Amino acid sequence: MIVGSLPIIIRTQRYKTAFFLLLLTAAATAVHGYHPYAEDAEIYLPGIEKILHPQLFPTGQEFFESHAHLTFFPNLIAFSLRVTHVPMEVGLLLWQLAAIFLLLLACWQLSGILFTNARSRWCGVCLVAGLLTIPVAGTALYVMDQYLNPRNLAAFAGVFAVTKIVEKKYWQAGAWLAIAACVHPLMWVFPFSWCALWLVLRKLEVPWPNAKSFSTTGVVAMLPVIPLTQPLPQAYYEAARLHTYFFLQRWEWYEWLGVAAPMGLLWWFGRVLRARQGKTAEQMANTFVIYTAIYVVVALAIDIPSRFESLARLQPMRSLHLLYIVLFLFIGGMLGEYVLKGRVWLWLMLFVPLCLGMCFAQRALFPASAHVEWPGAMPKNPWAKAFMWARDHTPQDAAFALDPDYLRIEGEDSVGFRCLAQRSRMADSVKDNGVVSMFPPLADEWLAQVRALKDWKTFSADDFEKLKQRYGVNWVIVQQSQSVQLDCPYQNNAVRVCQLH
Repeated sequence: MIVGSLPIIIRTQRYKTAFFLLLLTAAATAVHGYHPYAEDAEIYLPGIEKILHPQLFPTGQEFFESHAHLTFFPNLIAFSLRVTHVPMEVGLLLWQLAAIFLLLLACWQLSGILFTNARSRWCGVCLVAGLLTIPVAGTALYVMDQYLNPRNLAAFAGVFAVTKIVEKKYWQAGAWLAIAACVHPLMWVFPFSWCALWLVLRKLEVPWPNAKSFSTTGVVAMLPVIPLTQPLPQAYYEAARLHTYFFLQRWEWYEWLGVAAPMGLLWWFGRVLRARQGKTAEQMANTFVIYTAIYVVVALAIDIPSRFESLARLQPMRSLHLLYIVLFLFIGGMLGEYVLKGRVWLWLMLFVPLCLGMCFAQRALFPASAHVEWPGAMPKNPWAKAFMWARDHTPQDAAFALDPDYLRIEGEDSVGFRCLAQRSRMADSVKDNGVVSMFPPLADEWLAQVRALKDWKTFSADDFEKLKQRYGVNWVIVQQSQSVQLDCPYQNNAVRVCQLH
């Protein structure tokens, strides 16, 4: 009787797990918010929009297609929208929710290797869910962004790959790594190198690598991230100098602490768990310590000799992204195992202040926008309202110019013009700068356009005319504080949308 009912019990347990993960996904979204057109969405969404509507972006497309050509991400999202016939805003939200759910599912599976107690596993997964938007030291990354992008998809694929390689399900691990590589040309390298390191250490059958195995695994981990150097245009340095996180020598002390502390914690967790959970948890912890140490060496080798400066854009310290996810699983599991246990009041004391703190931090980052920007809802942000007006009331081949630092203006909330307005614009000094830091051949054109927009706040009619003659600009967005005599068919309390005749 018991044997016959076992499949039913297992199936029921899986349904319960899926249900709780769905609830956790909803809770995580409520805590961290959702901003579909913020920050790097300005780089990734236009590639989707261009596939769906090829007539868009007749100019300036090089600043987003440089990323789009290296990944299947825009093709995947565009294909799903065409097949399902859902509006783009709805599709983006569904993909974001799916990415969060799959990351939490991957963490649940990985936690089963680290902890046998269900309470400990859930505590680890809940901690990851509560810290999705915590910064990863020195990388300009969150564990998961508040908007859909390739990193969010690569994140869960990487955790699944780590889980499957430890379980010796090599074909499945390879499949997850392939998925990660298809959606992000860089972030797949880190789980791949960890998996390679794990296999080498298991082959050598040593609990802690000696000098020989360290050098071997160092070569394995470095292989995917060592291309040939190339001469860089001088304009590239104008962009790269703004990305201090590329260069370890420019890191602050607390960023170094964000590397050393996780390594020390994982080493200690491994020793504690060996007696309770078996040697696999300790081996995983030790492997992550070595993995991080190798990437620190790689980053220093790139950073210190000036002739390797062109390799800094590979950002080897983004390896910390995977480390942080696993670190939070360890911390949460240890808290559930040894501290919280079955005491509900302790769970509340941990997670209520944690979630409130993370929520308040996100509200501070996007103070002029709704915390969750639902599809179809009118935005609160006046800049976003102006961008939407431009999308709905200007020709698809319209060419815009606006303050090159508009993404840094207080109250703008990092809302991308190109992705929300679906119109071409001249280069900015924030997101297009990030593109140039990865793709140096774009540097000269980027710098020329940014310099053409210098002193934007004091532009006169003659300055706007020069933009029209040189770059074909026929629409501009200016702040209300700017004194300009232009035909402005739309305005609100923050900005005006004006046509150049």
